[in-house]
Amino acid sequence: MTVSKTSLACSECGSRNYSKAINSTNRTTRLEINKFCKYCGKHTVHKETK
Repeated sequence: MTVSKTSLACSECGSRNYSKAINSTNRTTRLEINKFCKYCGKHTVHKETK
């Protein structure tokens, strides 16, 4: 099992607010989570970045 640390970027403003440790073995899609963005001031979709 390989665990890597990735950042989650807001889909609206692009700021990287969160980081998450994920299991990177056998992953084909990027993680998408609804999180609160303190720069936009609302809940938006945050997508996994490298």
